[in-house]
Amino acid sequence: MLYKLIGSILDFIIAKRLKNLEVLGQENKPKTQDYLVTCNHESYNEIVLLGVALLPNQIHFMAKQELFQNKLFGQFLSSLNAFPVNRENPGPSTLKVPVKLLNSNKTVGIFPSGRRTTEEVPLKRGAATIAMLAKKPILPAAYVGPTKLLGMLTGKAYIKFGEPIDTTVFPEGLKRQEKVEYITKQISERTKQLQQELNTYVNEK
Repeated sequence: MLYKLIGSILDFIIAKRLKNLEVLGQENKPKTQDYLVTCNHESYNEIVLLGVALLPNQIHFMAKQELFQNKLFGQFLSSLNAFPVNRENPGPSTLKVPVKLLNSNKTVGIFPSGRRTTEEVPLKRGAATIAMLAKKPILPAAYVGPTKLLGMLTGKAYIKFGEPIDTTVFPEGLKRQEKVEYITKQISERTKQLQQELNTYVNEK
């Protein structure tokens, strides 16, 4: 309920009233909700605006467990569909929870870089592993825009969705770990390509 309320308010203010969010590649969004969405991660803005871009669908984001240490803030995050993950010592639940969500027709959001960064870093393999276990597609996305929270109200942001990545079809002869690496490489390449396309689009406007 809270996710829907806050999402609707942000959509009205940022996207409709201020027109500070432009979403490209809408046609690539899966018709069903059971998919995993990935994106580059430079600030908190990607979390907010990716959620707005996929409305009325709701994203269940992985969040580091430290954010849930404060009980009230943890409850707030949970009400926004976030769930805690121990990034230092990942256990079975690190995979079980998001796989269960995907198999319950829910959308899971993961930032494969694992942390906020403006640099190009090797992607972690969690997104590929989870999507493969659930046998669900990955919707790659890229964000270009303000990195300050207030920038969402004063500057234009862009999100572009690419074609979904099939996590059930692989080149012949790949072992399990090689399949994970194969999907992770696809996420990296698609994200980089989407960012380049967005930057070109923005510069030409």
